[in-house]
Amino acid sequence: MGLLWAFQRRLVYLPDDGPVPAAAGEVPGGRDVELTTADGLTLGAWFVPGPAGAATVLVASGNGGHRGMRAPLARALSSAGLAVLLFDYRGYGGNPGSPSEEGLALDVRAARAWLVEEAGVREDRLLYYGESLGCGVVTGLALEHPPAGLVLRSPFADLAAAGAHHYPFLPVRLLLRDRYPVAGQVARVRVPTTVVWGAADTIVPPAQSRAVADAAASLHRRVEVPGADHNDRVLLDGGQLVAAVVELAELTG
Repeated sequence: MGLLWAFQRRLVYLPDDGPVPAAAGEVPGGRDVELTTADGLTLGAWFVPGPAGAATVLVASGNGGHRGMRAPLARALSSAGLAVLLFDYRGYGGNPGSPSEEGLALDVRAARAWLVEEAGVREDRLLYYGESLGCGVVTGLALEHPPAGLVLRSPFADLAAAGAHHYPFLPVRLLLRDRYPVAGQVARVRVPTTVVWGAADTIVPPAQSRAVADAAASLHRRVEVPGADHNDRVLLDGGQLVAAVVELAELTG
């Protein structure tokens, strides 16, 4: 139990430290930018501008890899006429620091601040997109700085519920330091919210994503993708997923 307490974040966060390719080589029109967090870290990010007046999607990744692995999503959203910001959390993609719930909250705040203050994105044209663990990151941000719309892809009800599914023999709720209470947070977020998940998800049980949709205070749409597992390509840049993001962008425009 002591070892699990000490090393639990190594089970939660699975960063790839790179190297991360240049944005321009992965997404047409993309450029590399840097974000500065409130605690002084410099994080790498990619920004893909859109047409004048386009909605912008701030993407909070899941717990694995780095932003280069989300390039297909950025290309799909850009091709649909949206601007996109992909960024890596602390400890990911060669960034300094170690990931934690508190740290990732600082990281996503820095991403939003860069979009609003440096890129000039209007708050009423800014969408938050969370992928799995990233759903907890963006719902927390949405409580502080409500976006124009919120997309949650494969959300768990809270991290302990996801952990208990995989480690039913452990007192997960007692051991966990990081909580990410997605269902509890989204119940207090009053912006149009779309929840997307795979019907065959083996990482986050579909029932948990449905529970998040049920809890959403301002649910716009629920999208269950038949036969899709957590890391299937259809849940990265598939047609149903991209259409759900575009629909929300048009609704908020």
